[in-house]
Amino acid sequence: MENLQTLLQSDTPVLVDCFATWCGPCKMVPPILREIKDKMGDSLRIVQIDIDKNQQLASQWQISSVPTLMLFKEGKLLWRQSGVVPAHQLIPLIKEKI
Repeated sequence: MENLQTLLQSDTPVLVDCFATWCGPCKMVPPILREIKDKMGDSLRIVQIDIDKNQQLASQWQISSVPTLMLFKEGKLLWRQSGVVPAHQLIPLIKEKI
């Protein structure tokens, strides 16, 4: 897998899903991400990050609750939200931000 920093600097937008294996609501996110990927294809990269395995990154990004979704493009954080967001709300939001 590409280096995360390189990926985030890309001009292809990256949706980052910060999750934890013990988090109940986090289990609802992967089907939402699949639906977004099906609808948006290669115009968006999706990365999932386990905050327990990446504690330094979770601390750097100040992740205090999971799931947290973040949208990056060219290294800039364009949007961030904690909690489960349905795909039909996320897709227009992502398109608006990119």
